[in-house]
Amino acid sequence: MKIKPLGNRVVVEPLSKEEKTQSGIILPDTVDKEKPEQGKIIAVGAGKKIQESGVKKGDTVLFGKYGGDDIKFDNKEYKVLKEEEIFAILE
Repeated sequence: MKIKPLGNRVVVEPLSKEEKTQSGIILPDTVDKEKPEQGKIIAVGAGKKIQESGVKKGDTVLFGKYGGDDIKFDNKEYKVLKEEEIFAILE
């Protein structure tokens, strides 16, 4: 079973952030961590706007902390975002 977003939506797998500071301090689970702002696109809808923007499966993108909707599918967490909620493609 696959996820196929409709319209101008994409399914993004958020990339986990490092749980260690630059100086090597490991952060405990009780620390309020920010949501990931980067993710890898795993599926793209057939919307016209996405076709023009050049977003494609496999791209790593930046998105807002609270953008999109969180879903759980096959025991993995994903975000479903509209094309307008994607800020940039990382190269």
